[in-house]
Amino acid sequence: MGAKWEKGGNENSVMVSFDGENIAGRYFVGAFSRKEAVDSFFLCIFARVVCKNFIIVEPKYIFVTGGVVSSLGKGIIAASLARLLLARGYRVTNQKLDPYINVDPGTLNPYEHGECYVTVDGHECDLDLGHYERFTDQQTTRANNITTGRIYQSVINKERHGDYLGKTVQIIPHITDEIKRSIKLLGNSGNYDFIITEIGGVVGDIESLPFLEAVRQLKWELGRNACLIHLTYVPYIAAAKELKTKPTQHSVKELQREGIQPDVLVMRTEYELTASVRRKVALFCNVTPDACFQSIDVPTVFEVPIKMDEQGLAECVLSKVGIEDRPKADLAAWQNFIDMIHAATAEVRVGIVGKYVELEDSYKSINEALYQAATHNHHKLKKVFISSEDLDDNNVAEKLSGLDGVVVCPGFGNRGIEGKFVALKYCREHDLPIFGICLGMQCMVIEFARNVLGYAGANSTEMDTKTPYNVIDLMDEQKSITNYGGTMRLGGYACHLTEGSKVAEAYGKSDIVERHRHRFEFNSDFREAYESAGMQCVGETPDSHLVEVVELSGKRWYIGTQYHPEYSSTVLHPHPLFLSFIRAAISYRHEKEQA
Repeated sequence: MGAKWEKGGNENSVMVSFDGENIAGRYFVGAFSRKEAVDSFFLCIFARVVCKNFIIVEPKYIFVTGGVVSSLGKGIIAASLARLLLARGYRVTNQKLDPYINVDPGTLNPYEHGECYVTVDGHECDLDLGHYERFTDQQTTRANNITTGRIYQSVINKERHGDYLGKTVQIIPHITDEIKRSIKLLGNSGNYDFIITEIGGVVGDIESLPFLEAVRQLKWELGRNACLIHLTYVPYIAAAKELKTKPTQHSVKELQREGIQPDVLVMRTEYELTASVRRKVALFCNVTPDACFQSIDVPTVFEVPIKMDEQGLAECVLSKVGIEDRPKADLAAWQNFIDMIHAATAEVRVGIVGKYVELEDSYKSINEALYQAATHNHHKLKKVFISSEDLDDNNVAEKLSGLDGVVVCPGFGNRGIEGKFVALKYCREHDLPIFGICLGMQCMVIEFARNVLGYAGANSTEMDTKTPYNVIDLMDEQKSITNYGGTMRLGGYACHLTEGSKVAEAYGKSDIVERHRHRFEFNSDFREAYESAGMQCVGETPDSHLVEVVELSGKRWYIGTQYHPEYSSTVLHPHPLFLSFIRAAISYRHEKEQA
């Protein structure tokens, strides 16, 4: 057996590897404060057990479950706790366990679970990972989102491979072991002090039972290195003018029936919970009164971390996992964002054109990126959702003329596509700031081909395989791939921007990396014709020269991106393209007011 020391992720950490398994550690200046190799396993054991100058710190696992009803905001509570721990100097990541049997949400209709979020390593995942990234300012990966489908797929593949040596494959231990392995992957990396894992669904759902059983086992195995937060709902009965705690009590009993005792309770409520209500909940749920918190409705979800910090949620969690040295949180930047929200009085109106507008979560990251950009530009955002299916030449002026800017949203398929062309033509002809994202950018290309280049019937081969002008098409090497996800370009790709373009000016640099989720591309056979007519291709991949960004010269703001900039926008660092777009929209509004 062998062991070695390596410098960790910060100046106060060191990585210890035992036969390839990483263990995170912290040291104080002493015998092992310098990077060195230790070949003897026994010497390493001596360093761990005897040497007082070296302290092994194991990662802490925080589990977040929900009860009573869905949509209470488990993801917001998990992300808020992560923000509070990060503000205290800890290394934190969030993870989501989704009970549905889909391997990932990539093929789900957005009306099922909202938008499909994409991580930098190309994983299609639940929109809660977007909350995590926006709150924590840190990127997530494939390891941060696990579904029942992926767990079963992995176990079945192992069974087919013979890994179980002829054993009968069962929920316990094989499925639960795979869940536990997936949960601990992030902890074993040595990159984090805390892994906050949200279990999707509601306690009592049949789909989430294997996840809860895995959590039960982990709580037993990890001891004080694990803590469970249970989010419930305390309804207010208007007729009786009373808050009712019985649903919370029943939810905890359901959790206890699965062998799990929550350590911390967070109760969603529309009204202030009195001390007597909290004591009552604590008594019936076997939780200490100081571990019962309220999550009262607030004007914006970004206030939740502040509200939870005021009540001492992070201190309580740190105490539960045995950390006595609890530094004070630095939330100045976060508070500044909230202050900007409340200080903004002027409004900017942005139209959001898409075919899934009936459910706002279908475009969650776009909504949030616009909100962040408007706030950092000291304006309130007024979103106007416009169904592209209902948009035509007869009503487009009525629907768009009062707006300061328009975003044409991503999507797949033919439905609602003609309405997007109508919106783009109106914005181009009336010089209304417009931002096309992914399919929105492709629609810009198609509309320009039809109405400026004179290519009648121009289209994407996704919509019309027999179009005479395939200005959007699959690359040749993709056309033989039949697996639905096989032709997708997913995750972060490099892009080189043309110096002097509006896009490069917004970024302040020429080389960027942005996330993608698409299979069709701009057909470069037509590039010269477009650029001669004024539509410039100002961003391309450095290796294969695929067109990533188009920009119409001479307009206030007419830009389309093949990639999804909204995925990279966070509370503390809003995306530069959204900041630039909102500035253009505000400027246009001022022009109209002064005219």
